Amino acid sequence: MDEDAWLTERFTEHRTRLRAVAYRMLGSVSEADDAVQEAWLRLSRADTGSVENVAGWLTTVVARVCLNMLRTRGSRREDPLDVHMPDPIISREDGGDPEQEALLADSVGLALLVVLDTLTPAERLAFVLHDMFAVPFEELAPMIERSPAAARQLASRARRRVQGAAPAPDPDLRHQREVVDAFLAAARDGDFDALVAVLDPDVVLRADGGMARARYTVVLNGARTVAEQAVTAGRLAPFARPALVNGTAGVVAVAGGQVLSVMGFTVTHSKIVAIDVLYDPDRLADLDLAVLDDSQAANGAAEST
Repeated sequence: MDEDAWLTERFTEHRTRLRAVAYRMLGSVSEADDAVQEAWLRLSRADTGSVENVAGWLTTVVARVCLNMLRTRGSRREDPLDVHMPDPIISREDGGDPEQEALLADSVGLALLVVLDTLTPAERLAFVLHDMFAVPFEELAPMIERSPAAARQLASRARRRVQGAAPAPDPDLRHQREVVDAFLAAARDGDFDALVAVLDPDVVLRADGGMARARYTVVLNGARTVAEQAVTAGRLAPFARPALVNGTAGVVAVAGGQVLSVMGFTVTHSKIVAIDVLYDPDRLADLDLAVLDDSQAANGAAEST
């Protein structure tokens, strides 16, 4: 096997993992793909004769590319307090897409990605690489020009923020769906008390309307406040289609063939602790929901038999 073919094979072997690293670092599918492509370009130009660990070399390249992208993004952001919803990964509740499942291993929900977006680039790299991909601090420290001890402190600080703001969802997807369905039914019926009952007292709702809506963002806290907002948005409930949003129970609101919003829910201890909403029309228009159409068609055929 010649060197080019060998490099192509090694890159293909590690591509899924590299894409997963980049998505967690950036919260953007397109930017993650750009970072992985940049890693391939560097690999194809590099003298790999002295590279003993190709997987580690590629992970380092992707991490550094992502780090630079995060730093550039931070310098351009006009308002650091804005909510920026990460790119949602939409899939059927019965799964069926191995690449998406690999991308979302460990339930990288929207709530977690939103919290990761509040970390400094160095904190995010240390947390993602060490806590999610078990990269030793001795290996990741040079990427952020810190000592292993300093990198450990960064990861620890990031971990505390993540655990406080993005609790782990209940593992039972069927139970998650029951809780989300109860929320939608209460919103549709305008049942304020039922909404409060299914929400955690400290629930947070984050919504990103994008530039088309003058960067209209919303952050609401508390069960009663979120319930009041849900009652006013109950008109969308009839258009809600069940889906997995970043591996957890969520909904996509579709009317007249147009996607109106994507909602991701974090259900912990049978209560909704976070609702993350993307209703930016520009970004919604780019979503590929063919997989849901296939699911709908299958459900319709089953019901007609």
